[in-house]
Amino acid sequence: MFRTNTCGELRLADAGKTVTLAGWVQRVRKMGGMTFVDLRDRYGITQLVFNEEVNDALCARANKLGREDVIQIKGEVNERESKNKNLPTGEIEIIVSELTVLNASATPPFTIEDNTDGGDDIRMKYRYLDLRRACVRKNLELRHQMTMEVRRYLDSKGFLEIETPMLIGSTPEGARDFVVPSRMNPGQFYALPQSPQTLKQLLMVAGMDRYFQIVKCFRDEDLRADRQPEFTQIDCEMSFVEQEDVIALFEGMAKHLFRTIRGIELTEPFPRMPWSEAMRLYGSDKPDTRFGMEFVELMDVLKGTGEFSVFNDASYIGGICAPGCASYTRKQLDQLTDFVKRSQIGAKGLVYARVQEDGSVKSSVDKFYTQEVLLRLKETMKAVPGDLILIMSGEDVMKTRKQLCELRLEMGSRLGLRDKNKFSLLWVVDFPMFEWSEEEGRLMAMHHPFTHPKDEDIPLLDSNPAAVRADAYDMVCNGVEVGGGSIRIHDPELQDKMFKILGFTEERAQEQFGFLMNAFKYGAPPHGGLAYGLDRWVSLFAGLDSIRDCIAFPKNNSGRDVMLDAPSYIDQKQLDELNLALDLKD
Repeated sequence: MFRTNTCGELRLADAGKTVTLAGWVQRVRKMGGMTFVDLRDRYGITQLVFNEEVNDALCARANKLGREDVIQIKGEVNERESKNKNLPTGEIEIIVSELTVLNASATPPFTIEDNTDGGDDIRMKYRYLDLRRACVRKNLELRHQMTMEVRRYLDSKGFLEIETPMLIGSTPEGARDFVVPSRMNPGQFYALPQSPQTLKQLLMVAGMDRYFQIVKCFRDEDLRADRQPEFTQIDCEMSFVEQEDVIALFEGMAKHLFRTIRGIELTEPFPRMPWSEAMRLYGSDKPDTRFGMEFVELMDVLKGTGEFSVFNDASYIGGICAPGCASYTRKQLDQLTDFVKRSQIGAKGLVYARVQEDGSVKSSVDKFYTQEVLLRLKETMKAVPGDLILIMSGEDVMKTRKQLCELRLEMGSRLGLRDKNKFSLLWVVDFPMFEWSEEEGRLMAMHHPFTHPKDEDIPLLDSNPAAVRADAYDMVCNGVEVGGGSIRIHDPELQDKMFKILGFTEERAQEQFGFLMNAFKYGAPPHGGLAYGLDRWVSLFAGLDSIRDCIAFPKNNSGRDVMLDAPSYIDQKQLDELNLALDLKD
């Protein structure tokens, strides 16, 4: 056999045993007549000892080993004289009697250690080497643990794990599809699923009652730290449920994961916040509630009470109070101004006001306002001496709130209020049913066309659809949307009305979703569900800044796999077989 033990399991109790280990050479150290080799596998590191006096030839071979060589050794477990308290195997070493080089390694392009010298691009190109690093491997082990606990929890609640197709029809509503040409159906295309939404609804029509799937989803959209072209959802659906049933069950799942994976017991119900309140207080439908610094609207205080035209012309003026930051220097304030003026945020500027030790207020717009107005500002903001008030304004209310949200998060980071080991969870509920799309020139579904409106708002579908709220809910953890779902429409007439509001002709609705509408004719139960983002959950539990680090083979920020060099061009012969009229010579 290649090994009797792994490199992470031997302890002092094993002293005297003869063992066989196999793995990768982490490092080689020569000290006098002794050579020490750290041998690594997935399970840990064990120190090997080669003694020149005992076996000169064996020691000479050990001295020629290079980093990442794959070797097999046989030897006796021995108690170490100088123990390493940082390693689980740090009390023992192996006195080697036999050495076999299974595969010599070229010099790695970066060090295979936690504190590597490799940058993001080179580590992604050699991802199979990056995955040997313990810190990266632990993320995948955590991911595995979470998927196992998800399956245990859902199985205990009566869910069936059912696979749905990867090649489906395109549904242009929502993000862009990745499309796949069909060789046997010239001119026609499959799409890779953005989610199994309609398929899981069909499973409810089929009487499966409770379905889940840990499933790959694909969206051709611009990338951010919490997005990838392909990602993994914990996708779930339930029959004969209302919103309360879904929220209760999946809040239970979140508590189960915190308890079993992180050892954190969450006993209190998660707070619920209407979407309108989240936008008013935080400028985001996924607010980070680990810290306060909520928005305060200042229209009554600053609009028309001074000669500052920027505020007088604004449709929204809002501020946040940064505690203890009145001592910020001009350089620090200029940095904040530059931050909000970045193209990603797009603000025109930033106004500040310091609350002095004597209670007076010193502001960057002093010349436009009396001290009386500034003191009223301090009172409205509930600021105290030593606080810094930061104010933004604009003509577009929602856009300005989102800009102020970015400033709030930046201040939270600067003040150390976004502790990765602190978790604040809530449900955001009562989302708008529709949102206006300037690009499309029409109302679009904020979630998807199958979301059920709140019963009390259904009459508004005829008179004021923009005011309709949805039976939709998102779970938010530390400012990250970790899951979202809704109660679905199961009434064909209501679904037909929804399509009309969204601008679908009867023919288009039938073409894209006829299979679902036809199924509903045969007795669709009331149903609803939720999808958790597995990648996001793992990255939160691991304290990562990006979901890339918990995916085995991720894409870069341009959506490319630099290891496989994909996407790539294909042969003209393949294009011809697919009936795609592309000339690669151009």
